[in-house]
Amino acid sequence: MNKSDSFITIEREIIQMKKDQSKIIREQAPRSASREHSVPLYLTSSFIFDNAEQGRAIFAEEESGMVYSRYANPNTAEFINKVCIMEDAEAGLAFSSGMAAVFASFAGFIGQGDHIVSARALFGSTHQLLTQLFPRWGVTHTYVDAVDNEAWERAIQPNTKIVFLESPSNPGLELADLAFLGALKEKHPHVIFAIDNCFATPYLQKPLQYGFDLSIHSATKYMDGQGRVLGGVIVGKQDLIDQLMFFIRHTGPAMSPFNAWVLSKSLDTLSLRMERHCSNALALAETLERHPEITDVKYPFLPSHPQYDLAIKQMKAGGGIVTFEVKGGATRAFRFLDALRMILYTSNLGDARSIATHPGSTTHSKLSEEERLSLGIKPGSVRLSVGIEDKDDIIGDIVQALEVSSDKNG
Repeated sequence: MNKSDSFITIEREIIQMKKDQSKIIREQAPRSASREHSVPLYLTSSFIFDNAEQGRAIFAEEESGMVYSRYANPNTAEFINKVCIMEDAEAGLAFSSGMAAVFASFAGFIGQGDHIVSARALFGSTHQLLTQLFPRWGVTHTYVDAVDNEAWERAIQPNTKIVFLESPSNPGLELADLAFLGALKEKHPHVIFAIDNCFATPYLQKPLQYGFDLSIHSATKYMDGQGRVLGGVIVGKQDLIDQLMFFIRHTGPAMSPFNAWVLSKSLDTLSLRMERHCSNALALAETLERHPEITDVKYPFLPSHPQYDLAIKQMKAGGGIVTFEVKGGATRAFRFLDALRMILYTSNLGDARSIATHPGSTTHSKLSEEERLSLGIKPGSVRLSVGIEDKDDIIGDIVQALEVSSDKNG
């Protein structure tokens, strides 16, 4: 999508709004002649040219305009614009899924002989890209521990094309020092610095303000917030988004207009939902730290988190994910998960409903045991995506499941 394809509401033209929340809610595709209040679905594969000359001019990029929904669509444009507002980004692109966005953030730029520096703590599918798929193309990588600032600089080589990380990481909730990495970017301007900002969301953390080039999200998670649709989005610097536009025009990982329509409306309430996710997650983490059947509780805004000082410096709140280890290993963890009554067991996260996941047997099951342990994923590790239900109900369900699954009752 060209920058000129963006849609700006009448409200935004009339009044200069100061707060992101107001801007997001007012960001809307232009109203049609029907004067609709809510943005309609643009379920069309293509767009009509007024005349042959207009068609030629648009394809020659002399004139902006919609051509084909694989390239751009009013619904996807509105969604992208909202994310750009939240991230303070120049431009963006929407994708069919979060992994399509992650893949494009690499594949749209790398070539044979290039090198990638990445944090070791990654989502399982991203790990597979780096270790299984990209080596087929002659692309190498170096893993570093995200918490080791010196390791980042040592790992950058003359052929390094991209520096990539998640912060907080999935599922260990490790943090990278964004200010340090932004300064490192200034020393290596030819390297693309990209971050998976999914766990924090733009409401809690804005990496582009630190100097990052690209911020990536699985919109399937918190941006939707209700487990309904798939989607991904990349926002960042205009010149890089322009390069990625060439990639998606010819590879086709486009977001559907319906999913964009759903996600755009969901963004209107993201800040409200994240506040509840975060307050519930902190209350749960504090409770779990005191529970005798739980060890190794990780949550960025717990003072016991090894990077607590960094978390409160670069995040507005701690996020909606809590990870912990149930005593008794995988067997006990499975009993615990089966004993949950309200909390759902699925591999998704970021839902309004609380979700429990056993990373070792699901999202990170393709990693070796050694690789999982290096990321802090133990046999008894559980990742909990804390929903927006009443916190007492969430805590109560976990406490009863721990009781039911205990050895004395097992």
